[in-house]
This record gives sequence, structure tokens and C-alpha cells, in this order.
Amino acid sequence: MSKEKSMSKQDREHKPKSEAKSRSEKTEKLQKILANAGLGSRRELEKWIADGRVSVNGSIASLGERASDKDTIRVDGRVIKIKPSDEVYTRIIAYHKPLGEVSTQKDPEGRPTVFESLPRTSFGRWISIGRLDINTTGLLLFTNNGELAHRLMHPSYQVERKYAVRIHGEVTDEMIKNLKDGVLIDGDLCKFNFIQPGGGEGANQWFDVGLSEGKNREVRKLWQSQDVDVSRLIRIEYGPVELPKSLSRGRWMDLTADQINKVAELVKLDVNPRKEQPKPKGSQRKNIWRRH
Repeated sequence: MSKEKSMSKQDREHKPKSEAKSRSEKTEKLQKILANAGLGSRRELEKWIADGRVSVNGSIASLGERASDKDTIRVDGRVIKIKPSDEVYTRIIAYHKPLGEVSTQKDPEGRPTVFESLPRTSFGRWISIGRLDINTTGLLLFTNNGELAHRLMHPSYQVERKYAVRIHGEVTDEMIKNLKDGVLIDGDLCKFNFIQPGGGEGANQWFDVGLSEGKNREVRKLWQSQDVDVSRLIRIEYGPVELPKSLSRGRWMDLTADQINKVAELVKLDVNPRKEQPKPKGSQRKNIWRRH
């Protein structure tokens, strides 16, 4: 069956007589358009296109295809409302993840998820910028801009994450040297950008550590490679955003337009922050931005 015949009658009825784009009409890659619409990260949307879930003007889309806000774009047969780029706004919120929540939209085991505590967004959908495992607490960022989320997570941009770690076991200078020089984990060379003492003594010491990729359970695996265990793990910074001391577990707050622009500049992306952000209670907002 041809691609055209495989489309619904509704798709064919909406297909224009001529698909030629005028020279003045601005087009962008389809995955970027869908990411800006808040449907997901660019990598996720590229998979949707490859799987044949996306159509443009009644024809199944292909990777690399370009479109504009004048085209009729569907995902799984549902028309996606595409706004002009000047009407697209970016929002980022900081969430203080507690223990026991999973970083997925839905959990087959019925455990609570981080998305259940988030506010509604009138534009796009929330996309998690990285994840934290069920036993890790601290800063988790969400945005409605899929391209921004993709860049902030991509290893090529080297966005640093900082964690406070409590270690059960004796930590020697040799261990710290190994963790800074790099150790092989699952075939990859992994290392901390820095390790700083964070207090405590004996077999329960705190350290602040930083890394720039954030592979699955990488912090825990690095310490376990030195035969010590992580008894507590808290993400305290992601890029230039720090976990506000005034933000209680299970609560969220918006970044300001200036803060959003600075986060986007870090990954060389121009964004359009929503001009009027919801106002946080008390003095939470003034504590959210890292000043060093």
C-alpha cells in the first residue's frame, strides 16, 4: 500500500493542491517545529517521524523534511496546532524532587511520578531535563521547549550537574584521584569534574561533586567503583540553576525571563520566554539563581 493510500480520507482532504513553498515562506525541520510546539525532545520526535507517526499535508513525513506554520501537520492522525515562531514562548520550572517519586510520565507499578506535582501549562507539555532515580532527591528542571531540553541534556554542550553525596565508607586520597582521572563504567570512561569535601567524618562523609554528562546512575556507579556506597544523593545544581533553600520538597517554582534566557544562552539557543511568569510565594524566586 502506498504512503498516500495509507493516509486517512481526512488527511487527503486537507492536502493542498500544490505543496510548493513560496520563496518567502519560512520553513524549518519538522522535528524542530514539533519540539517548539512542546511535544517532546528532538531525539524523541525524530523517532516518531521515522516510525511513520507524523504526516505533512496528508503524506507520511520523512526525516529531514521541512515545513512551516502554514502546513497541516498531524501526529497519529491528530492535527497539531503550530504557532508562528514569534508566538511560541518558553517556560522553565524548578522542582524539588522528594524520595519515592519516579521521573516518568506513568509508572506501571503505580508509584508516584514527578509529573503529578507539576502545574498545568497552557502551551506544549512538560519535558523533564534529565532524570533522577527514585532514591535521589533535589533539583529537577522541566520545560515546554523540546529543543531546549534536548540541548541541555546533550553531552556535546557539557552542562554541569552538581550533587551533594553522603558516602558510607572510608574515602582516601587515592580514590579521589581515581574519580577525577576517570574510571571505566560499562565500557565508558567516566569521571567527576571536581570533588570537594562537604562535611561529616569517619565512615559518613559528605562531598560535593560535579559532572557534565549525567549517564544513568553515574554518580552512584563512580563511587561504587571505589568500593564505597552512596547513602544519600541530592542534586543541588543544574548548569547555572541551583536548588533554592526555600523550595520545599514536592514544590515547584518558575524561572524568570532573564534566568530562562541565561539558561538558553548556555546552549546557544534563542528563546522567547513568557513575559508574565506566575509569581512565587514569599522570597523563593530571589534564591533560585546561582551567583558564582
